[in-house]
Order: sequence, then structure tokens, then C-alpha cells
Amino acid sequence: MASRRPAAAPAPYRCTECGWTTLKWVGRCGECQSWGTVVEAAEQTGIVRSIVPVAPGAARAARRITEIDTQDAPRRTSGVGEFDRVLGGGIVPGAAILLSGEPGVGKSTLLLEVAAQSARAGRRVLYASGEESAAQVRLRAERTGALHDELFLAAETDLATILGHIDQVEPGLLIVDSVQTVSSAHSDGAAGQPAQVREVASALIRVAKERGLPVIIVGHVTKDGSIAGPRILEHLVDVVCHFEGDRQTSLRFVRALKNRFGPTDEVGCFDMTGTGIAEVADPSALFLGHGEPEPGTCVTIAMEGRRALPVEIQALAVRQTAPNPRRIVNGVDSSRVAMVLAVLESRMGLTLSDRDVYVSTVGGVRLVEPAADLAIAIAVANAVKNRKVSKRLAAIGELTLTGEIRNVTQAAQRASEAKRLGYHTVLDASSRKLAQALNELQVRGLPRDDSEPGF
Repeated sequence: MASRRPAAAPAPYRCTECGWTTLKWVGRCGECQSWGTVVEAAEQTGIVRSIVPVAPGAARAARRITEIDTQDAPRRTSGVGEFDRVLGGGIVPGAAILLSGEPGVGKSTLLLEVAAQSARAGRRVLYASGEESAAQVRLRAERTGALHDELFLAAETDLATILGHIDQVEPGLLIVDSVQTVSSAHSDGAAGQPAQVREVASALIRVAKERGLPVIIVGHVTKDGSIAGPRILEHLVDVVCHFEGDRQTSLRFVRALKNRFGPTDEVGCFDMTGTGIAEVADPSALFLGHGEPEPGTCVTIAMEGRRALPVEIQALAVRQTAPNPRRIVNGVDSSRVAMVLAVLESRMGLTLSDRDVYVSTVGGVRLVEPAADLAIAIAVANAVKNRKVSKRLAAIGELTLTGEIRNVTQAAQRASEAKRLGYHTVLDASSRKLAQALNELQVRGLPRDDSEPGF
């Protein structure tokens, strides 16, 4: 009689990210290619026992969707209008909000301001800091004017202790800074590892849903800009916001990447000052130059979320004798600028091969949308021709390789905002061709340089 083949022993190591198993420890998962996620398996993975159905209680019984009452979950303002704009009108009770951003961009400063404003509105706030001591947070609160008796502070990195603080303080808003610094005794690994991040986030979100307690969680980002930890973290929360800004400027933006309670195309604008963070309710004048018109400038209307903002684009064309002219850009996409220069040289007859071309935006804003193509073309062409255009002219349009001006998204809103801000002349897709748009420019000041062919 043939002997029975012995059962294979369970693999002693598994990936905490995808469940892949291996007989020996490796630094990188062979399935999901994640680093540092392969740990010793405490038990056999997979379904090893059957699940017994449990009858739900009357309070948790399934109901018709038309019978669900939403009056018990009204939005509550955070006290910071620009943050409320991004969230869709305010904070929903029981919502889990994830805020990410580069180190030093101002995440803790923003949330400390939110905590202080919520405390002033009569709601008790618990701020759990895992990165700073209580004294350090107190010093920053004194500098930014965020002191209030209803704002409670706890410097903790243990999940169980934070849950104990919640039971003791009974807050109306919980802020955890950050999820990568908190660890749980029920999960293996050090704080910040995928298993720990998933365990901590799941526990905090469970508390938020059971108690109707809104929770704001700070998340670190990796060197490529994505949120550190398992991807499931972004799926678990209700709202994902990203705090961004250039360290060379004081302007900061908060964008909603995911929002179960509102739109994801809203943007909040802030200004980092020496005394904290301030809201910028109308940033229309932040990205415009001052003084009289100069050759090589043109204004476009850019969209930041649902906001239409005027942005001035400046260009400079300098003659040079080197075989390879320089193309230096700042705040715009270099590939789109190269395409616009090719269209100007090929379709409009402008000679740019003997000039260094510099293109930049004003105020440190970055434009990545094609709606700025026409303004870039006008700025470069006027820099070559030494022309000035009216400060009341705005250009909106995408350029094709044939020199055609195409319409852009939200063109009506851009044009309406341009008229509201006093731009009487708007060049857009109605001009059809780049040559026609350049001929419609309002010329003032210095005469054109007729040594260059073209328009």
C-alpha cells in the first residue's frame, strides 16, 4: 500500500502587505515588491475555521436607505474657512481625515490652528502628538496664539494609551500627529511599518465610527511624494488631503485627493507667517507683477481646484553665440515650453535658435495645465519683438503643433473670472490660430523690432 504523503509545513514567513509566503526571510516581497514587509508568520494564513453567523441587534439591523436619517450628522465648522472649503463645508461627525505633506510644510501648524479654533467654538479637542513633546507643542501654540483651555494635549506613541485619553477627555475632535509614530502592542514590528500603520489606523477609524468622533490623522510621505505605509490606509479613511507648497515661498495649498462627503476639486489657500498660518480668501493678486507693463509678459487664468486665478507669465529672450541656446523655465512645464517654442519658430517664423529663452511664473505658482500655452507663446513672442501688451489682457488656450488654439476645460469660468478682475480683452479659442491672436494684441509703449520676420 502506498504511503500517504506528509502535509507540507506552513511557510514560516509572510508579507504583511499582500500575504505572500516564503520559507526564508527576505528583505523584499517577491509578490508586491514591498521592502521590509516580510515578517515571521505567527499563525497559518488563510481561512482555517468556519465563521458562525451572528444575528445583528435591533440597533444594527439593516434598514431601507430611504429610512436613514442624516440629521444626526450635520457638518461642523473647523473654524478655518479654507480648510472647511476643502472638506466640502465642514467636518462630518465620525469622519476619518488623512492629511499628508512634505516635512516642514506646516501640517502640524495648520492642525494646531484647527484645534484652537474648534476649542474656541466650544468643542473639546484632544491633540495627540507622537513627534513632539508637550512642551514643544505648547511653545508653538504660544507663538501662533493657539492656547485654549478646551484644547487638551497628550504626547503619546502608544495606541492603547491614546484610546485611554479619549475615554478620559471625551473630546469632540481628535488629532493624531502622526500615524507613523504610533504603535500597537497587538501588532508585530516597529512603529511606521505597514502592519503597525494598518492596525493603528483601523483602531482609530473604528473609534471614530462608533462614537461619532471626527479624527484627523497626519500621514508622512515618501521621497516620491506618496503617503507612507500600506495603500489600504487611503482606502480606510473618508477624506485624503495633501498639504503642499514651495519652501522658497510662504504660499501653501491644501488639496482634497479623496472626499466621501464633498467634491475633490476644491483647494484651500494659506500663507505661512512668523506668527502661524493665515487664510488667503482671495489670492487673485498673489501671482501678478507690479508696475507698468514690460515686454515679454502676459497673464493667463489658471484653475486651482474650482478657483480661477490670474497668473502672470514672464519671458526673456537674449541673443547668444553659443551653438546650443539655453532653455530655462520656472513654474511651467519644460516640455510644453519646448513645444510652444517649436510652434513659434516653425509656424510664426520667429528665430529662436540664436537666443537663450527664459520663462517663469510670478509668485512661485506652478502651472502644469495646457491652458497656459497661449500666454507662454505671447510672452515669448513679445520678448523677441520687444512689445508690451495691455495689463488688462488675458490669454487662455491650448496650442497644437499646427498653431491652432484649442478650447480648455472650464473656459467659461476662466473668462468670467477674467472679466470680474478687470481684464477687458480675453484671447482664447475664438481666435482660432496663433497668428490671429498675436495680431489682436493691444500694442503700447516700445515699437516692434522689424528685424525679426513674422507677425
